[in-house]
Amino acid sequence: MIERPSYLTDTANAYDAVAALYASLFQNALDDQPLDRAALEVFAEVVRTGGGGPVAELGCGPGYVTAYLRKLGLDVFGLDLSPVMIEIAREAYPELRFEVGSMDALDLADEELRGIVSWYSVIHVPPQELPAYIREFRRVLAPGGHLLLGFFESEDEPVTPFDHKVTTAYRWPIDELAALAGAAGFAEVGRVLREPHEGERFRQGRLLMRRK
Repeated sequence: MIERPSYLTDTANAYDAVAALYASLFQNALDDQPLDRAALEVFAEVVRTGGGGPVAELGCGPGYVTAYLRKLGLDVFGLDLSPVMIEIAREAYPELRFEVGSMDALDLADEELRGIVSWYSVIHVPPQELPAYIREFRRVLAPGGHLLLGFFESEDEPVTPFDHKVTTAYRWPIDELAALAGAAGFAEVGRVLREPHEGERFRQGRLLMRRK
């Protein structure tokens, strides 16, 4: 049996411990974020115009982004490390599919998906491990499939760890993250940077990538 890296266990345990509070705080998180909704809407449009097909939100937490993507007409399911988060998501959105799993070892066939959303989920991956995650995303995406990354941007600083309220996270320079995905076989479609809103500490980044 392959031993799970300690950071995965730590992340799952940390989110299990705060899952109920997290879900209550973020259930309406998209309501006052038009740029965030726009990024998700563009992702949904390119998946639909590309013929549709299955989409995964990887690191779905309590499921509110998965549910929003479903409202946008996508055939979407959610996956998360935290069993408690998945329980909450299933209770909140019983019509949707949610599974416990890890983004670095997806129980999916090669080229099975048409789209992946990673909305503030790769932020907890140690920087040296992230290329393997991006390669795994590419493995399960069909050619021409799209990947949307949401993350904290480091504003011209190097990759920077910070004291995320749940567990250690990392801020990425948007150019460096785009280059990392490019090296794994993705082409950039577009990007969004927005300044922090009230209650936020850091600039927010979104990258839309297409699998070559």
